[in-house]
Amino acid sequence: MKTTQVKLGDRSYPINFNSNLLKDIHLFLKDKDQGQKWIIISQYRLMELYGFDLLNKLKQHDFNIDYITLPIGEAAKSLNEYSRVISQMIEMKCDRSSTILALGGGVVGDLSGFVASSFMRGIEYFQIPTTLLAMVDSSIGGKTGINIAEGKNLVGSIYQPQGVLIDPLLLRSLPKEELISGLGEVIKYGAIHDASFLEQVSDWLNNIDSFPFDLAVQRASEIKAEIVSLDEKETGLRRLLNFGHTIGHALEAHLGYGKIRHGEAVALGMKSAAWISNRLGLLKDEESLLLFEIINKLSLPAILNKDPDRILSYVKKDKKIRNGVLHFVVLNELGKGSTSDQVTDRLIEESLKVL
Repeated sequence: MKTTQVKLGDRSYPINFNSNLLKDIHLFLKDKDQGQKWIIISQYRLMELYGFDLLNKLKQHDFNIDYITLPIGEAAKSLNEYSRVISQMIEMKCDRSSTILALGGGVVGDLSGFVASSFMRGIEYFQIPTTLLAMVDSSIGGKTGINIAEGKNLVGSIYQPQGVLIDPLLLRSLPKEELISGLGEVIKYGAIHDASFLEQVSDWLNNIDSFPFDLAVQRASEIKAEIVSLDEKETGLRRLLNFGHTIGHALEAHLGYGKIRHGEAVALGMKSAAWISNRLGLLKDEESLLLFEIINKLSLPAILNKDPDRILSYVKKDKKIRNGVLHFVVLNELGKGSTSDQVTDRLIEESLKVL
């Protein structure tokens, strides 16, 4: 088993990587079991694949455990679903000692974390990511939240889990499209922080069938843990993790949640951000073209009928706007990101042409 630590003082926690981890999960959680109520929050399909086995395994070791399921897709990250989960937990006699196990992708993790942060003013939870995107990104760092009509993740909190339990074997059940989506976030880590890792990923993408997902997950998670440890509240360095997200989130909102996968939208957003970085005189032509080449190795959806005005309207609701100024993540060079307040509406609109 390999472990990476998110170092946040008394809120530090491990990211554990282990094949077949779910089979031995009671060993990871037994020290945390004080007879409290445990709740698995997941989706019914995931319960059928892994959750019921997990439930029975923990019951065999005397855990007092139940489960709650969410609908599939971004619809789960709504005020209605949040309220429903809280109500079910009260019906199940959960209290301030209860612990949540978030078994799923980013949607499950975000909603579960927000429930944990607010139920009875905060209870403990663990992330058990089942998608590549969740393993390398959303399960780490404590960002939780739900969507509202005005935009994605506009209601939420930063609330750290007690641990992240990653079993790379769970990736075997994912369709190729979900893996491609997660690879968008993997590329991001190399682009903003580690050029040599980006080069490795580019080589691995030449044969997706032999892509070493376990190695990619470990390195991407290490980068995320390092950045979160230095800047938990996103006052500086952590903003770089939003590379590609400003335009990516706007695309998701414009097209409709569920019409495009998050990692796909981020990958397209990175193309726009690289173009903008080049136009600002930061990223060299050859580096911009190289990043385009790497991203184009993914099978991304074509974006037709783009409405620049509507996309820009969503950008203007971005959480990275401070006092009316957008702090846009750009690249100074491959492997070195920064933020810029010089990205105009015109630049953003023009950058959409590269999609």
